[in-house]
Amino acid sequence: MPELSNRERMAIPRHEMPAQAPHERIRNFDEVALGYTWELAREEAERCLQCAKPRCVDGCPVGVLIPQFIRALRMGDMAGAVKTMQEKNNLPAICGRVCPQETQCEANCVLAKKGQAVAIGRLERFVGDFELREHTSRAQPGPPTGRKVAVIGSGPAGLTCAVDLAKLGHKVVIFESLHLPGGVLIYGIPEFRLPKSIIRAELESAVTNLGIEIRTDHVIGNTYTIDELLNEYDAVFMGTGAGLPSFMRIPGVNLNGVMSANEFLTRVNLMKGYRFPEYDTPVKVGRRVAVIGAGNVAMDAARSALRLQHMRSAQDGEPPGEVHIVYRRSRHEVPAREEEFHHAEEEGVIFDFLTNPIAILGNEKGEVCGLRCIRMELGEPDASGRRSPVPIAGSEFEMAMDTVIFALGTSPNPIVFNNAVGLERTRHGTVVADPETGRTLKPGVWAGGDVVTGAATVISAMGAGKRAAADIHRFLSDEKLFNVG
Repeated sequence: MPELSNRERMAIPRHEMPAQAPHERIRNFDEVALGYTWELAREEAERCLQCAKPRCVDGCPVGVLIPQFIRALRMGDMAGAVKTMQEKNNLPAICGRVCPQETQCEANCVLAKKGQAVAIGRLERFVGDFELREHTSRAQPGPPTGRKVAVIGSGPAGLTCAVDLAKLGHKVVIFESLHLPGGVLIYGIPEFRLPKSIIRAELESAVTNLGIEIRTDHVIGNTYTIDELLNEYDAVFMGTGAGLPSFMRIPGVNLNGVMSANEFLTRVNLMKGYRFPEYDTPVKVGRRVAVIGAGNVAMDAARSALRLQHMRSAQDGEPPGEVHIVYRRSRHEVPAREEEFHHAEEEGVIFDFLTNPIAILGNEKGEVCGLRCIRMELGEPDASGRRSPVPIAGSEFEMAMDTVIFALGTSPNPIVFNNAVGLERTRHGTVVADPETGRTLKPGVWAGGDVVTGAATVISAMGAGKRAAADIHRFLSDEKLFNVG
């Protein structure tokens, strides 16, 4: 194909991602976004201007060499595209599906100034999926250094830190509290956004081939303490995430039918609720579901509940019901990705904006039967920059509900801190750590991801894991520093 001019490239429209139709996908948990074909990927790659100073790379928390992998792709050199991608990112098939590229690399794309950015995330997914099919590249462990590192948690931060350290020759053991590795990737993200087969395949590619050992069913703080790990390992990295859910302090939160989005999504994912009726698991939702909150987790919970309703309806012949997202601010302040909001809206999720619950109502059996709410209006911006919601006096009303799911954010689980003397935490329960190196105030311990920042994105956690791995390597490689530590 002849080389195009920049003017010709800028005239090429951005290619939309093929997807299941809404009326079909609400009846299954199959992946919604179907991925680019080779033709679509090649044409989208032609849009990249190959900037001399690629600002898109600055927007990527792990520094993926974006222009280089896109150029290799459009030249048909898929092995080169994979190799370039893996210099910075060992989980491209995952990141291409769940990372908020629109606010990171794509937000910095030159084309975004006057039109639509190059679909970097979709091309990343295409490259990642190609590698999982063709196995063109396998990371190799570096020459053994004799150092041992314990990584707590097998989510994005822990996996990234472990892979980078293993490539440098360090012996790495990952301790995972659940029975499956993957952390939030496995238990927190629905099958229709991130298939379990993709996670398993990338774990096999990025972890197993490097000789990294994963020990599941190990709850650090219970099975072992951090101090006990330090007796056996030269360094410890904490990538335990933020899995402790938040609830509103309102009457009725202890009624049957009230749960956190964490619990709900974990049940759906780990108990195979998405394969009903093949697996008749204890993942039950009512016919009128309220999800409190409007972030990505809220969208995931609402869309999962909607699918469970329709799958049950196909079995019993009854109407599927309704799923509401109840949010105290307006549409403009919704924190979820635009794509996730759009998909939820297409699928029939009902949005109750400027609405705040003030009580959950129960029946004589102690079960949820309704939600009492109050209308809100927006006042002045708060510390986050969003306008603060203010109750409207006398506007209380009730909605009939039988399931209430809270998706209001999370904080680190305190168990990991048992007997961890010297590990300082903030008032929010997160670990105090240097954002550039991941070093905590406890010698020999690093931390990164949600356990430090609070709930954030997969790719930002991966970036923290990479920075910590680099600093751990410096520590383990410097005899003077290592002996002092």
